[in-house]
Amino acid sequence: MFIESFHYFCWTITRSNYVEKFTILFRDFFNRLMKKSLNNRAIVLVLDLCICAIGFFFAASIQRYTSIWPLPPSNRLMIGLFFLATCLLSFSIFKSFRGLIRHSNIREIWRIFVSLLLAGTLTFIVLRVNGIPKGPSTFMVLNTLLFCFFLILAFRLFIVFLYNRLRSTMYGKRKRTIIFGIGPHSLALANWINRSSHSIHIVQGFITRDKNARKTRIQDLPVYYLNGDNLDWFLSKYEVTTILFPSYQSVRNEQAFIATCMDMGLSVLVSPPLEGIDTSGTTRLQMKPIQLEDLLGREEIRIDMDRIAKQSYGKTILITGAAGSIGSELVRQLAHFKPKMLLLFDMAETPLHNLQLEMEKNFPDVSIKPIIGDVRSEARIDGVFKFYKPEIVYHAAAYKHVPMMEDNPCEAVLVNLLGTRRVCDAAVRHGVDTFVFISTDKAVKPASVVGASKRLAEWYVQSVANKMTDNTTARILITRFGNVLGSSGSVIARFRKQIEDGGPVTVAHPDVQRYFMTIPEATRLVMESASFGQNGKVYVFDMGKPIRIVELARKMIELAGYTPDKDIALTFTGLRSGEKMIEDQTDEKEESKATKHDYIKVATVNQHDYVDVVAMIDQVIALSEQVNIEGTISLLGQLIPDFNPPIVPQNQTMTV
Repeated sequence: MFIESFHYFCWTITRSNYVEKFTILFRDFFNRLMKKSLNNRAIVLVLDLCICAIGFFFAASIQRYTSIWPLPPSNRLMIGLFFLATCLLSFSIFKSFRGLIRHSNIREIWRIFVSLLLAGTLTFIVLRVNGIPKGPSTFMVLNTLLFCFFLILAFRLFIVFLYNRLRSTMYGKRKRTIIFGIGPHSLALANWINRSSHSIHIVQGFITRDKNARKTRIQDLPVYYLNGDNLDWFLSKYEVTTILFPSYQSVRNEQAFIATCMDMGLSVLVSPPLEGIDTSGTTRLQMKPIQLEDLLGREEIRIDMDRIAKQSYGKTILITGAAGSIGSELVRQLAHFKPKMLLLFDMAETPLHNLQLEMEKNFPDVSIKPIIGDVRSEARIDGVFKFYKPEIVYHAAAYKHVPMMEDNPCEAVLVNLLGTRRVCDAAVRHGVDTFVFISTDKAVKPASVVGASKRLAEWYVQSVANKMTDNTTARILITRFGNVLGSSGSVIARFRKQIEDGGPVTVAHPDVQRYFMTIPEATRLVMESASFGQNGKVYVFDMGKPIRIVELARKMIELAGYTPDKDIALTFTGLRSGEKMIEDQTDEKEESKATKHDYIKVATVNQHDYVDVVAMIDQVIALSEQVNIEGTISLLGQLIPDFNPPIVPQNQTMTV
């Protein structure tokens, strides 16, 4: 009866709010004590001296109550006072009390150890000088040092534990997390998360494919062997809800495992690198959910920063199409190399204004000049070159959306072909050092007006480069790559919107494939090509293996937490005008050769005479300026042998 009553009393206490109130009061008291000790380090010094006095008392008691070399009471008192005095001296010399106890770690132990060793050595010397035998002196000093060292160490560990426990209760229940891998980044993440009072996660262990790490513990946390242990048992035992990957590379290498985790209902996160220190001095480490770009990417592309910096530093650089996806990323990355001026040329007022505000905020020391203009205007282009005298030009301005340009082919020709001609001619006329034309893989075996106009633009730019004299140092080069993830109007953005709307997600055909590259990757390779590229060469980027669009859609649905064909429907709409089943980066007649960069190849393409190319594009431009849709498309088909133009609807064959 008594036992049952006692159990009921304990249960009542724990269920009541008295425990919670006591915890809050104790936490407030503890926080005030921590702040007090932070402002006055003498408190820590006094506490350490008190612990040393307790340690000496234990050592003296052992000396007294054993028959091993007992000391008289007067000697014990004298030794104790002298030892505390030497501790005060040594603590002051090595500043062992200056560290924040609640953030103590193994690297701070040496200060305590050396301080006590100095105090013990001085005490031993004094004892020997005063005629106390070597045996009792040594026994007394060693016992005192051992007790003091372990008591101080235990005190600090207790404060660290208490501080972390109390601070963690201030932020509610933390998400139980396991970290993939046992590399330096993974260990640093675990240490940072478990020591941070502001983290919503708490690490329960590690998961690895390293068989040698099986049944081990790191940072007193278990290590789970992925290939041989029971994953369900491990996750259930530690109530894990989240798995954290230490880097984007680990994410890309573990796509199958990530899919398994998602099927089990786990939240999958990736930790980017440290993003820096904010104005308050707090380190920011922001974890984010796995994105499709993380799964479809490749190993981090490294570029020669020194070479690009040497080319860009102190230069005036013109970027056409600066408000677009590629153009704006070029602006952001080039700003890191401290150019003299960045000229942002675009006809879209609002996006250009937004980019200007962003650059002025993030790069206040870089001169930014937004220029509203149309690349088709010869007078406007020539005026910009005359006034600002750019030394490097990145020509990214273009119309790129295939289905829309199929309905507006003349505008595609005027911007992609005439605009490129205007900018290229002005660059040569005003003596720029480097002109980079950003093309597309749609120019290879073009099936659309976008691809055909870009193909003719490539011919023109290359023919201009070929007719340049050998004594000039100017370089004109072409870069060619495929789709970029996250660009405006891309398939990624369309799929995301369709998923948000509840579906269906529309795909043209089950077998449609595309090459993909992230915007930062593409712009880095453009800059790298510009840093070493040779005049008149076409540089093609290695975009890995093509990806089936239907699989892309399925992954996006799964990442959103839905099941394809169950929660979100997938429908096929058929290829639209101008679309191909798969894009080509080079055609059969073009041979690709390696360059000094692993991801950049130079394509050996057919050469075209400048006079012949000019005659071709003069005809195409003339028809486009007349808005002769049928004539424009028909002529493109005649000029480009491998271009198969679509059938023009009857209501678009008229000349406007």
